[in-house]
Parts: sequence; structure tokens; C-alpha cells
Amino acid sequence: MSDPVGSGPAQPGPDQPRHGAEPVAPGPAMPGTRPATPPADVPPPGAFPPGAFPPGAAPPPGAFSPPGGLPPPGAVEPRQRLHPLSPALHGAKSLVVVIAGLSWSTLSRVGFGWFAAMVVVIALGATVLSVVSWYNTGYHVVGRELRVYEGLLWRRTRAIPLERLQAVEVVRPLLAQLTGLAELRLEVVGGGKTEAPLAYLSVADAAALRQRLLALAGRVAPGAAGPAPAAPGAPAPAAVAPEDAAVPPGRPLHAVRNEDLLVSQLLTPQAFFLPFGLAFVAVQFLSEGSWSFIAVASTLTAMAGVLLQPVRRVLDDWNFRLARDEGTLRVRNGLLETRAQTVPLHRVQTVGVTWPLLWRVKGWLRLRLEVAGYSAGEADERNRPDRLLPVGDLPTGEAIVAEVLPGVRIGALPLSPPPARARWLNPLSRGVLGAGLHDRVFAVRSGLLTRQVAIVPYARIQSVRVVQGPLQRRLRLATVHADTAGGAGAAARDRDLTEAWALAAELTARAHAARRAG
Repeated sequence: MSDPVGSGPAQPGPDQPRHGAEPVAPGPAMPGTRPATPPADVPPPGAFPPGAFPPGAAPPPGAFSPPGGLPPPGAVEPRQRLHPLSPALHGAKSLVVVIAGLSWSTLSRVGFGWFAAMVVVIALGATVLSVVSWYNTGYHVVGRELRVYEGLLWRRTRAIPLERLQAVEVVRPLLAQLTGLAELRLEVVGGGKTEAPLAYLSVADAAALRQRLLALAGRVAPGAAGPAPAAPGAPAPAAVAPEDAAVPPGRPLHAVRNEDLLVSQLLTPQAFFLPFGLAFVAVQFLSEGSWSFIAVASTLTAMAGVLLQPVRRVLDDWNFRLARDEGTLRVRNGLLETRAQTVPLHRVQTVGVTWPLLWRVKGWLRLRLEVAGYSAGEADERNRPDRLLPVGDLPTGEAIVAEVLPGVRIGALPLSPPPARARWLNPLSRGVLGAGLHDRVFAVRSGLLTRQVAIVPYARIQSVRVVQGPLQRRLRLATVHADTAGGAGAAARDRDLTEAWALAAELTARAHAARRAG
């Protein structure tokens, strides 16, 4: 009688060595067999996303060198620090703030020796804090996020989703220009201010990181991203062009003459009344005989505050260059602090045209933008990409507006005045007010001394409001507001009540049609 199946001496399994045989190294698993158990220090498959590696494990060669310099999705790269000269620059900035904060009265009370000692001690303390902050600050890209780590006692990690990224600006203050460094600033949708400024990086590293972030955010083609930023101390890639070039990339549109910029700021109320202010101060000193150092320094400081706005405009708009690159505008400007800004045309909400009173003698105007994604209430307005033309004549302004809003001419906007009874509310400016519907935009004119025209594309209108005040109700007038995502919009003031409701209905219909067509 034969033995049943499964009876008899036990046979060694595939994972057990035969009796008397030497164990052999595991080879490729045969079909139907169970693979060998991996070592304890090797994570199981699927523990990390594709392209990621466990902490402490070195990535294989070429893992971060795909075409275009972009890492695979989910790749984890080592943190990188800012440039080693960053603490020195931050310390120098703190020194300037300290000197500006200590008033002339402090110098007169404590004397020059103690004043200098206070400045040195505070500057050294600020430098030490800057070094500690630099040592604990790092950044890297994780998947589709830029993560910034900072803080010593209170650690803070900021994760910026690149899907919300609107623009990455390369800014070079004066000290950064002298040391060959740059600052990277990020603008995101809904941000109240500039997010996570990385100050400072080398110019090549800032340009490479900027292109990489824009490529990951889908703002530029991946092939144009360039190589990933080099590690600190590594040689910069030769293919990366510096971001502080005098001419922005793309098709040149206009370059503002610095002579015109200087003359335009001389034709401002601050510059016009400056000689009268200096004469008043001189007469006061001569009559009272007060020529002390503190009095002179305080007066000069007050006069410098009067000139701050026109001087800042000259410094900010120096060497202004405008170019068109596919669906974006490229802006380069600045003397002591150079800026390279990119304005997506599809996010332009409003175009504003301004004719200052003294500029009308030379026929000059100024163009500004309202761009979605930038905070209108930001403390430093220089961070906003609102400059389209600092100064220029009407033909130049019309050519630039046609690039932003095709088919729109400033001089051909259909602007009609409000009814005659609106003169009771606007006795001097009633003839200046105007509003009208163009084929593509809604235009509004206002201003008596400084003439202004606001141009809003229909596709950018978010809501339409009809507002009526107590005096307007008695005169059967109303104001029609066209609101945009940027917060500016346009308002047709003191229109006839029946016209106002018809205008609001037409604006709503055209806005819906423009959004469906776009």
C-alpha cells in the first residue's frame, strides 16, 4: 500500500538550506517562490514616494539630474543655506537702522564718544544675531512646495505651495550689488505681503532657483528651467544668465530716458515748493541767529523728508526697461536697488493713466497696473509690479496699452460726462468726469488737477455695485462701481439714476460674456 500524498520525510523548503549543504547567497527569485527577507535597515517597497530617499540615505548618482534640471516629483533634496555673506549684509542694514533711529537729540545729550559706543555695541549684537539666524535658516524644494526653515528658540517652517506662486522677483539692493548677491522674493495668490524672502543668494543661484520655481509652478516651460541651484561653494553653471542684465529678455517695448525721469520729478509739487521752503528756513535762521549744529541737522532732515518721494521715484525707476515675452511683461528698473519683475498679462486687472498737472505742459503721462495676487495694502509699495510707464508721451502710452489690452486706444475711449445737475456735487470737476463702454473695456475719467483714466477689461470685473448717497437721491444720481480682484476697479460717479442701472446691467452682461469667451 502506497503512502498518501504529503506523507514521508519532510523536504527542505525553498527558504531552508538542505542538510549538510552550505548556505548560498540569494539569487533571483524563481516564479512562485517567496523572495528573501530584506535586511532590517532597508525600508520595504512603497515606504517612500518615487524619487524620495529615507533620511540619511544617499541618493543614487543622477537622481537629481533629469532633463531641464527639475527633480522627480516628491524628490527630497538636502537643505541649503543662504550665502555666507548674508549675516554681514544684514548686520550692515541693522547698523543703518540704528543710526537712523538714534536722533540728533541723543547725540547732543550723550556726546559723540558714547554715541559711537552705543552704535558699535548695537551693531555687533545685530551681527551676532544675524549669524545665528543664518546658521538656522535653510530652504529646499519638496515635491511641489518650497520649504523655508528659520528660528533658533522658536523654530518655524513655512511651506509655500508652488501652485499658488504668481511671480518670483530678483531684487538687488545696493549692498547686494557691491557683493555680487541678490534677494529672491515670492508673490503668492492671496498673500498679504511678499512670502519668504531668501536674502541673500549669489546672482547665478538666485536666477537658477527662480527659473526652477517658475517651471514647477507651470509659469515657464520645464525645458527653460535651467539647472537646479548649485550647493553653496559649488561653481555656478555657465548657462545661467545673470538676472541683473540691463535689457530684459523678450521683445523690447520701451526704455525710459533718465533725463525725462529727472525732469518729470522736478515738475512735482515737492520740488516746486522746495526753494520757498529753503528761503523760509534761511530767513528764520538769520532773524533768530540760531546756527547750532543740532538745529541745522534737524532742518536738513525735515527737508530731506519732503524730497523723499520724488527722489525715491528717480532711484526706483532709473534705467526703466519694458519688454514683452510671450504672455508676460518683463520689467527691469532701479539704481541703488535693481529689480527684475515678471507681470503675467492674464492677471492684469486694471490699467491706470495719469496726467499730473505740471506734466501736461510737456504732454507727459504715467501708466500703472493693478495685478491680481499682489496685496494692495502692502507696507512697501515698491514690491508691487504696478509700473508700466513711469513717464512718456501719449503715442508711447497708447503703444504700451495696446500690448496689454489689444484694440484699446487711450485717445479713442468713448467717455461721456454726467448730467448737468451733477454740477451741484462737483462744481469744478463736473466737466472732467466721464465714463463709457468700449468693445473690450470699461473706462472712467476723473480728477481736476491730476487727470486720471481707469481702464478695466470686462473679463476682470468681479462684481458691479450701484451706490446712492443722500444728496444723490435728491438729485436722482448714482455711482456705478466695477470691482476687480485687485481691489481697485473703477467708479462712474454721479450718473443719472436710470442710466446707472442700465450701465450696471450692461457691465454685468458683458463681464459674464467675456469670462465665458475667455
